[in-house]
Amino acid sequence: MNNNQKFWSGLIIGAAAGAAIALLLNTEKGKEVIADAKDTAEKLGNDLKSKLEKLDTELKSLVEKGKEIAEELENKVAETIV
Repeated sequence: MNNNQKFWSGLIIGAAAGAAIALLLNTEKGKEVIADAKDTAEKLGNDLKSKLEKLDTELKSLVEKGKEIAEELENKVAETIV
C-alpha cells in the first residue's frame, strides 16, 4: 500500500470513527451505552478498591506474623548462646 492509499484509508477510518462517536453522543441509545459503561467502570473500580484493601490487610498481617517468628527465632538463638 503506497502513501496515498494509506492517507485515504486513514481519512475514511477517521471519518467513520468520528461519525460513530457523534452518534453515541447525540442519540438516546448512545447516551444509554455511555451511562452503562460509566456504571460498569465504577463498579469495577469499587471492586478493585475493595480487593486491594483486603490484600493490604492480609499483607500487613503476614508481615506481623513474620516479625513475630523472627523475634522468636532471635530469642531462641540468644538462649542457645547463653
